[in-house]
Formats: sequence, structure tokens, C-alpha cells
Amino acid sequence: MSDAGAMEAQISKEVVTAMKAHDAERTGTLRLIKTALKNKSIDKRGPLTPAEEQQALATMIKQRRDSIEQFTKGNRPELAEKEAAEIVVIEEYMPKAAGDDELRQLVTTTLADLRSQGTQLGPKDMGTVMKAVQARIQATGLRADGRVVSDLVKAALAS
Repeated sequence: MSDAGAMEAQISKEVVTAMKAHDAERTGTLRLIKTALKNKSIDKRGPLTPAEEQQALATMIKQRRDSIEQFTKGNRPELAEKEAAEIVVIEEYMPKAAGDDELRQLVTTTLADLRSQGTQLGPKDMGTVMKAVQARIQATGLRADGRVVSDLVKAALAS
């Protein structure tokens, strides 16, 4: 999946496989992924880089998490379950999610590195620290929910 557009080709193959297996939910979710990647590619007017593909999938996951929250509040558990099942399929194409301990460690080491450069960090430096932590997360090949990272950074800066 290193070259541009490779994920879209892989998903096209998997749509056919899911259709042959008569797996309607997986087929539908794969088609949603393919459509999202195609739309992003059209917006960009060119093939997507792997990072852009990952960003499109991350956006899809975030949308589904928001929907689950709304469906749960609206007492529609069957719709929330459908969204959760879609998240599982989408996550198959994403890098491994970082665990809380890994994230805490990344935040701690990033803060230590920034402070070792002579930077005094406080709550007002949230943006600077977030950029550095997100860059480190991407460099390790992991992914993380921005909300969780933000909470960890806030806690670390407050202490």
C-alpha cells in the first residue's frame, strides 16, 4: 500500500470477494470506503498518497463514532451497532491504534524533548505540543484519537 491509490485498488478487489461471499454489510462498508477515497481523489484532482488515504479513513471513523453517540442518546441501539460494525471494517485498513500507555509515553517523551531544548511549556503551549506529539505518533506508524491525545497533553501540561 505504499504507492498512491493502492488502497483503492485493494478495496475494489475486496468488494468483489465480499459480494461473492454474500456478506452484505461488509460489501456496503467497503463501497462506502471506496466512494470516500474516490471523492477525496476527485477533490484533489489526482491520486491520493497513503497519508491522505489514512486521513480519509480516520474521518470516516470519527463520523461513525459521532453517529454512535447520537444514536445511543436517541435510544437507537440497532443503528449504533451498524455504525460500530462499519468502524471495525474501516479499521482493518488503518495502522494499529496506539494504546493509552503508548500514548502517555509518547506525550511524556515529547514534552521532555521540548523542555530539553530550553522551552518553558505551559497550558498556553497546547498547539505546539500537540503538533509535536501528532508528528511523533505518525512517525511511529501508529494512529490515535485526537481527543484522547489532547486530554493527555492537557493533563501533562497542567502538572
